[in-house]
Formats: sequence, C-alpha cells, structure tokens
Amino acid sequence: MNGRTFAFGKNWQAFIKHYLNQARIHEAKKSLTEFYGSDNFLKGKTFVDVGCGSGLFSLAAYQLGASKIMSFDVDVDAVRCCEYLRKKEGDPDNWHVSQGSILDKEFVSRFGKYDFVYSWGVLHHTGDMWKAIENTADIVANGGLLYLAIYNKVDYWGIDRDGRFGSSSFWLREKKIYSRLPLFLQNCIDYGAMVAMIFLYLVTLNNPIKKICGHQENRGMSWRIDIKDWLGGYPYEYASVDEIFHFIKKRGFVLENLKSSNGLRNNEYLFRKT
Repeated sequence: MNGRTFAFGKNWQAFIKHYLNQARIHEAKKSLTEFYGSDNFLKGKTFVDVGCGSGLFSLAAYQLGASKIMSFDVDVDAVRCCEYLRKKEGDPDNWHVSQGSILDKEFVSRFGKYDFVYSWGVLHHTGDMWKAIENTADIVANGGLLYLAIYNKVDYWGIDRDGRFGSSSFWLREKKIYSRLPLFLQNCIDYGAMVAMIFLYLVTLNNPIKKICGHQENRGMSWRIDIKDWLGGYPYEYASVDEIFHFIKKRGFVLENLKSSNGLRNNEYLFRKT
C-alpha cells in the first residue's frame, strides 16, 4: 500500500489512557455475549483476537472464561496496549500477546486452530482485505466460530444514522488524504467534525451530551476516539453482505448471525465452520 497509513495504535493508546473504565469493559463483554446469544459461550474455549487494537476484547474474552487467548496486531503501539491490559490482569499464562500481520501466512500458521476467532473492524484496514479474511478463516477450528466486522459497501451518496455522509469511494479518498497530513491538521479536522456532529444532533433534536456519553454503549467505545478512527482509518476497503457471505461460504462456513448496516458502518457476521 503506497503512502502513509493511519496510526491506529496511537489512537488506541489514547483510548486506554483517557477512556477505558469498568463500564466500557462491561459493554465490550455484553456485545460479545449478545451477538452470540449466551453468557457462557467462551467458557473453556480458545480465542484469538486478530488485530487486537486496544486489547479490550482480548480482556473481555479472558474475563468471560476463555481457556486460551492469543492476541496480535501489526501495530507495535496496539500490542503495547494489549500487553498493558494483560499485566493489569496479573500476566495470566493462558493469554499471549504477539506482534505480527494477518497477511503473513507463515506467522498465522503457527497459531494452530481456535474455537472462536474474532476480528472486528480490522481486516479492511490491512491493505489486502480478501487475503486477510482468508487467512483469518483458516485458523478457525472445525465447529468453531468466526466473528467478523467489515465496512459496508455504499455506492450511492447519502447520509446514515450516525451522520456519516457520502459513498465508500469518497471516504477512501478522504482517509488517504487525512493520513498524509501532519498531526496538527488532522486534529483540526477532528474538531471540525465533532462540531459538525454536535450541530447535527441539535438540529435533529437529540441531546449532544446524551449522544456523546451514550456512545460507550457501542461495544465500550469512545465517541472521540471513534471519530478519529473513522476520519483517518487508512488503508480502507469495504464489501457488501453478499460479497462477504459468498466468499466465506466457499471456505466451508455457515452463517449463524448477521447485523447489517444500510450505511457506512460495519456489517457484523458470525459464521460457524462446518
């Protein structure tokens, strides 16, 4: 991938430092259990966090009783976030953190197979989304689960319920430009976007404070951090539900759950390997 990429790990470090708390950890665990449909689905199961980012969902898996957790990310700052959370839990022997790329087949093959493979909002940022999805699917054990979240493909110009406007191709160009800007200009764009969103909340008769504070109910995330991630998340790819479904189906999976988006958000998929 030519050009500069977004500093995902630095953004996650800001999340860990300024926003992570017990309420957000609870929301992260809740998002996993609700999408699967059971509170005990990870008890005694192995879990791999592909592109662990902040490490929040590796932590959630640990606290939900996974017997073995493997977390990895290509970004060294993201790895440090995850290592920090692991240390906060007492350096458990069944939780391992590594640096590496999902695009590196040799690296990934060392892990073996896992009962639950998790990659939320990651693979479309690798620069080779389809290879990343294929490599991720390859580490799912027979009968195991694959939880993916991939940006939806939007060909038309519109606005979604989060106030995001435009098409997927428009945002590809925006993110590419943003990631090449100095940090000062990136921050100016961030604050401009935040002001615009607050104005949108007001004109649509939504309470801005309630909207911003309530954002943590979205998987424990932060409004501020998610805005920067959205504006700068490059590399950036996307796919329709049909494209993902047919690609994964060919690799021996059946769809167990789906949360689809009509806009620019992620589509969430839960597949089981037959």
